Amino acid sequence: MVRVVIDRVMAWGHVNVRARHRTTIEITKDDYLTPRGDCIIGIRADKGLSDIKPELKEIIRKDGSLVIVILVVDDYFDYVIGMGSSRLTLGNNNKLIIRRSNYVDDSTLMIRANKAAIDLDRRLIDRLKRGSPLTVYIVGVDLEQDRATKGDGT
Repeated sequence: MVRVVIDRVMAWGHVNVRARHRTTIEITKDDYLTPRGDCIIGIRADKGLSDIKPELKEIIRKDGSLVIVILVVDDYFDYVIGMGSSRLTLGNNNKLIIRRSNYVDDSTLMIRANKAAIDLDRRLIDRLKRGSPLTVYIVGVDLEQDRATKGDGT
């Protein structure tokens, strides 16, 4: 059986959202954004990584787990798929970062992501530039449970 846990983070766009970074996507609790923050797509988030559900953290911290982030703004959505890792601490209380690379620090939500900020749907980014609300669904998928079930002969 596959185990799935979902959590939601609410944030806001900002006039300075550029989404041009080639390796990361960031969402932060900070209430400001300068033009240099080209990986940041949402500010004033209601959660940092340390605030997400413990059950979700448990899945994300497993090697081989799948992490899916669904970004919703108005009638538009985009998604990012990446991997969890036992190296993730998920301890940052201010931000969450999606990374294409294998780099890990306390703000890393997932590694080996299939997209960075520059790859996101521009219609969604245009709405964020107007200050629209951003809903972020974080989905953790534990594939190990499925393998364990198959391994016991059932």
